Amino acid sequence: MNSLAIFASGAGSNAQKIIERFQSHDAIKVALVVSNKSNAGVLNIAEKAAIPTMLIERDQFFRGDGYIPSLKEYKIDWIILAGFLWKVPDMLINAYRGKIINIHPALLPNYGGKGMYGDFVHEAVIAAKENRSGITIHFVDEHYDHGDIIFQAHCDINESDNAALLASKIHRLEHEHFGRVIEETILGGSGIK
Repeated sequence: MNSLAIFASGAGSNAQKIIERFQSHDAIKVALVVSNKSNAGVLNIAEKAAIPTMLIERDQFFRGDGYIPSLKEYKIDWIILAGFLWKVPDMLINAYRGKIINIHPALLPNYGGKGMYGDFVHEAVIAAKENRSGITIHFVDEHYDHGDIIFQAHCDINESDNAALLASKIHRLEHEHFGRVIEETILGGSGIK
């Protein structure tokens, strides 16, 4: 059984879809939900699904043990970043090299990097008058939004779209693809584009 830890900082809509997808899966399970915010909606989602949660603190995450012993205690095989707003420290990347997957709400390498998350991304895309945007699912390395790309999907942007409309299009893509791509990546599926 492949055990996942979902790291999230917010409402948790992507985490919800991932939890639903793997609720009765025979090879993958969500074993832990991790958040850096005590009021994050994702913690309520985990509680309703009877999934253990862990609240992490900045100093221990970046200058302590990176919570690696706790993740090992839960027998975590994969880390899924679903709206997690802290950069993952090198020690955690090294402990889970090739086993940390992130979703970014733009078509990387564009509109990525420090400070490029959520509405900041959508506002930048709209301001640049792009005619399309999308999602990028990628492995995490030592740099913001930089690791090897696993999958991208795009949506068209209309002239009348604002950041909120673009965000709703991006959420639809995230919910449609993230769980499936996680599953195919973990199980070694072929045909990921």
